[in-house]
Amino acid sequence: MPKSYKQLEQFLLFSTIIFQLQQIVTSSSSSSSSSSSSCDHGTDKSAVIFSFPTFNTTNCKPGGGLLCMGATTAGEGFLNLTLANSTSSNLSSLDYNSFARVLYHKPVQVWPASFCTSFSFRIYPHIDQFELSGDGMTFVMATDPSPVSSHGSYLGLQDPLLKGNSDFQQLAIEFDTYKNEWDPDDNHIGIDTLSALKSLATKSLNSSNIDLKSGKQINVKIEYNGRTKELQIYVGYEGKPLQSFLNYPIKISRKVPRNVYIGFTAATGLLAETHQLLDWEFTSTILSDKTLTDNRKKCMIIFASVLPVLGGLALLAVITVPAMRQRMVKERERIRRMEDLERQYTAAASAPRMFTYKQLAKATKNFSQDNLLGSGGFGSVYEGHFVDPPQTIAVKKISATSEQGEREYLAEICTIGRLRHKNILQLQGWSHENEHLLLIYDFMANKSLNEYLTGQNFLDWKTRCKILNGLASALLYLHEECGDPVVHRDVKPSNIMLDAEFNPHLGDFGLARLLKNTAGVTTILAGTLGYMAPELIYTGKATPESDVYSFGVVALEVVSGKRAVNNLIGETCLVDYAWDMHEKDTLVECVDPVLDGVFDNEEAIRILRVALACLHLDSNLRPTMRKVVMILTNPDEPLSELPDTRPKGVYVSLYGIANPFSVTNPCIS
Repeated sequence: MPKSYKQLEQFLLFSTIIFQLQQIVTSSSSSSSSSSSSCDHGTDKSAVIFSFPTFNTTNCKPGGGLLCMGATTAGEGFLNLTLANSTSSNLSSLDYNSFARVLYHKPVQVWPASFCTSFSFRIYPHIDQFELSGDGMTFVMATDPSPVSSHGSYLGLQDPLLKGNSDFQQLAIEFDTYKNEWDPDDNHIGIDTLSALKSLATKSLNSSNIDLKSGKQINVKIEYNGRTKELQIYVGYEGKPLQSFLNYPIKISRKVPRNVYIGFTAATGLLAETHQLLDWEFTSTILSDKTLTDNRKKCMIIFASVLPVLGGLALLAVITVPAMRQRMVKERERIRRMEDLERQYTAAASAPRMFTYKQLAKATKNFSQDNLLGSGGFGSVYEGHFVDPPQTIAVKKISATSEQGEREYLAEICTIGRLRHKNILQLQGWSHENEHLLLIYDFMANKSLNEYLTGQNFLDWKTRCKILNGLASALLYLHEECGDPVVHRDVKPSNIMLDAEFNPHLGDFGLARLLKNTAGVTTILAGTLGYMAPELIYTGKATPESDVYSFGVVALEVVSGKRAVNNLIGETCLVDYAWDMHEKDTLVECVDPVLDGVFDNEEAIRILRVALACLHLDSNLRPTMRKVVMILTNPDEPLSELPDTRPKGVYVSLYGIANPFSVTNPCIS
């Protein structure tokens, strides 16, 4: 990094000039393929660019940018193209033989042009149809925006009665989850036209270890090079690099008209599944006759353009100085914040250590995929090894190009960096160089509690109690014993790390905030659905009581071995189930049957009762974490009073959530 702001200014100015020169030299050459999950937005004045980073109900209304037809409904930040009833074994008439079309509200030109579109989606089969479901979804280019009756294998693309109609042309990329007689399997991608159900090209995803019906977020990028007439499809799971999956030569001008509606379709047949569209962006550039000249003319243009470039560098510098100064102001502010942190922690003897990027790259084998422990939030976590002295660490890598990621980085350092408790994940060090933001923690040999709530790993009763006692102790420290109180705001199993002896360590303080003298943390709604206290939906104020609610959910999960989110017990969720057992005075039936009766009956009931007390609808009636710790550690401590029946009420969201939040069903919290 340059040592002075003047050097920094000269360095950035010189870098910009070189970049501009490279752009001039290479502007006429073909763009190379990229495994990035998003499209490069061109600067050509003829480009068409739009982006939907998230969705809501207004997108399907006039002026919202989309035409939504068929079974389309809006969820929290996504669109349900079709929605199978995943909470019941009985399908309704709306779950099968349904279809949907979601299109951009006006036609776009797709030839002569080059375009790139990226989007992500999830597909869930019905709960009773994990082995069989259908039929899939598509990205489509269509001449007509009108909906068609096209369920089942027609994938929302065409009405069987219109098959072969030359006035109704379409080109589609299918993500097919049902094996018809002409398909390779029930997990493939194909390129379709209207004239036949058979695809122009198909390829199974099985070789790529990607399952369309996994319920995981799948990212897709589709690029069409209008010069070489090649269609390239990339695909990958969220947090993983995109794979170059299918390359197909095709002249789009022979398949669809110049201007078409673009968007998505989905369909179900006699088997049901849910199709969710999470985000979408599109970029296209119209190709002029000049850009379509042959390679020899391109070379001549490049050669001729290089000569005046040298003479124009001075003019280019004058033009770019204002923009460069604005960039430098932002860079100076970022450097100032980092230097303030460096001074703050250098002065403290017990402060986290500052590492260099080179040290951490060496420890993690240059952040190799073999060392990747997990991804989520604003970064990825890697296992690292120091040789002298020998030490195993966990390194969290955050992108500095994201302002939200930088805020999490600063919040984590400012919060967890000053905390010292045996059940709080210890921040060992940190690093910031250029755009690399890194946090270094103690390595947790048994990963997170989340790994032990999937049914694949076993925890005995003594270990479960140790985990809950440690978590309660950590929250008590945050709320009452660490100086300025801290509210964590995201207590959940994936943020509870387990060391080699299964001692819990609460981590991930990117959402944590200091309370100081305020009545609560007021900010945008933050946390994880299923663990957020109901009052957060309408107040937005995180308090120690909201952390207590999250602890109650985690306690139920640990005792029962079941998940509070996406976990079905008959036709209800885990919180509902526990309240029902309390009303029947059979609370002990909530204990994980995997324990096979090997647990302390009285202790289990005490934990379950304190968990339900933490889940009280009225935050003022929830116990403090000090009371919780006393109940868990002292069998003679009186229990909190519980109502005979589950508290009920309704909160209306002030955050634009589509449906009112009903706490009679906390499963949707």
